[in-house]
This record gives sequence, structure tokens and C-alpha cells, in this order.
Amino acid sequence: MRRQFPPTSKLMWSMKMLTRRGMLAGLLSLAAAPVLASETRPVRTAVIKRPAKLDAVIDISHMTTVHDFMLARKRSNILGVIHKASEGGDWRDPMYAKRRSQAEAAGLLWGAYHYGTHQHSGVDQALMFLASARPGPTTLMALDFEFNDQNPSNTMRLRQAEDFVRAVLDATGRRPLIYTNASWADGEPMGNPRHSLGGAVTEHSILASCPLWLADYRTEPQLPGAWSAKGWHFWQYAGDTENGGPRGARARSVSGVDRCDRNIFKGDAATLRNFWQKEAGRKVSA
Repeated sequence: MRRQFPPTSKLMWSMKMLTRRGMLAGLLSLAAAPVLASETRPVRTAVIKRPAKLDAVIDISHMTTVHDFMLARKRSNILGVIHKASEGGDWRDPMYAKRRSQAEAAGLLWGAYHYGTHQHSGVDQALMFLASARPGPTTLMALDFEFNDQNPSNTMRLRQAEDFVRAVLDATGRRPLIYTNASWADGEPMGNPRHSLGGAVTEHSILASCPLWLADYRTEPQLPGAWSAKGWHFWQYAGDTENGGPRGARARSVSGVDRCDRNIFKGDAATLRNFWQKEAGRKVSA
């Protein structure tokens, strides 16, 4: 049955219907209207780029067995080798010269390090190192400045390390890397009986002006205070022994080389080469 309306009710009903139709038409026109370009821009979120880290540098000594440096480069992506050249003031690594020619022939970046001791002055040790390493324009140099756990009384002191760096700087115009760990550089006692530097390396020391080669086998390394504002360039994250780090023997495995330490560089391959050339070949002011 059709519903009946009185005259006044019918008029009111007609007006409501017109109002509803107008509202519907307005909504449809809004839907069909073009949207401004500014309203279609995607919401951009900030992308934080983390610095690249390259696991491509090893350090070795005469105790390392090297089968083929070319295999290390091609299969394990090794780009640089830092070899022990000398220790104290009277010992040279007998494999240094031979390994240098082999590594350079394989296209690897070459570096030399000196293990500091207490028996000889810092200057005498620097002269011994330079005579043994014979650094060329592309040889990266480093001082191994750490607690001597095999002979604690023969541990290099802070003054000796500073004299070593000054002597190398005077002779070559270049500063060596400083290989150390946070505990030792910050003056914390180590060993049994306990030994220490007698004070921390400060930001005013010439050592702090050298690039840091940080030794720390934990998952995240701890910076020494003197380098807290500069950070590290190389991080030795795994040693050549079975307990040399939390990542296991597989992380330390390198094709063609046995018993090597692994080091991460903060940057990519191009940055590594640029850094190596800069630190090895460019003269710097004292």
C-alpha cells in the first residue's frame, strides 16, 4: 500500500529530499575534483646511512704459514697485509722481505709493524724498524703498543712509544698507526702481577694524533679515551689463536694463509686504498 502524506508533510518531505540530493551531488563533485600535486607527495622517511665496514686486511708474522697470497686476494677478498718487520731494538722478522715481494706481486697493499719493548729506547727502536721495514711510498707503518704478556717487564712505556713516533715522523714525514686496546691505553693494570702505563694516553699525546688500529675481540669494540672523538681506522676483531675472538675459527680463515689476524676497515674498498696511499705516501707536518 502506498503511504499517504498530508499537504504540509508532503512539502517538508520534498524539501528534505532536495537537500539530500544536493549533499550527494556535492560529495560526488568532490570525489571527481582533481587532487593537488602537493597532496600526492609520498611521505619520506629519513634514511640513516651506516658507514661501510670492510673485512679485507690481515696482519701476519714469521709464525704465519703463507701458501699463496693470490688465493687470499681472489677467494677471501683480502686487499691489504700488515707484516711484522721488527721487535725491540735488535730483532728482524726473517720472512718480511720475502713476503713483501710476494704480496705486492699479488696486487695487495703492504704494511709493516714494529712490536715495541722496554729494553731499548724509543728512538733506537724506530731506527731498527725503519732499517728492517724499508718503507716505500706505499708502505703503511704501525707501532704495536700493547702489554707484553709473555714478558711483562719488557713492555714498552708511554714515553718510549712517543719517542718512537717522533723519530719515525722526523725520518719519513709520516705518522704510524698505533695498535693498542682501550684498557692498556687508558692506563688500566693488566697481567699478574699487575702492570700499567702509569697513566692514560691523553688527547695531547702525539700518539693520539696517529690513526688508531684497535685491538678488541668483543662483538663491539671499546675506544680508548684519547681517540674517543676520532674513532678507529682498523679494528682487529679476531686473533690467530683458537680463543682469538667470539666469532670462531671460521671468521679467521683466509684462503692461502694460516694463522692470521683479521681486521675491519671503516670504509669501502676505494676508501681503504685512498687511506692507505694517504697515510703511507703523503708527508705531514710535525
